[in-house]
Amino acid sequence: MSEEKSEKSYPIKSLHDFLFELDKEWSKFRNGTLIGLISSGFLFIVVLWLILIIRRMELGLGVFVFLIVAGVFLGYSIYAMYSQYRFFSKWERRIGLLLHLEEEILAGKLDEQRS
Repeated sequence: MSEEKSEKSYPIKSLHDFLFELDKEWSKFRNGTLIGLISSGFLFIVVLWLILIIRRMELGLGVFVFLIVAGVFLGYSIYAMYSQYRFFSKWERRIGLLLHLEEEILAGKLDEQRS
């Protein structure tokens, strides 16, 4: 029979792999949040414009209430995406510094092993 090593499965191989993958994906999430923020802001302006048109045309209370509710949800969405964008911007620098420090530590240990 063949011998198989029973290795425990971990979600990441090493801290280095985790930081490297996180650094690669970070800007995608930040940019996606920025695009969502801009598009929600545009939709919010459209909803406000529609509210003004509906009030002039007097199409009914149902349409007006629907647009108010849509505006509230879009407003909250804008707030949440702005908070996400601030989070990504704040932690992007910290993750980058951590990755750089980790690379310096690995390079230093490799230089020490060669000596």
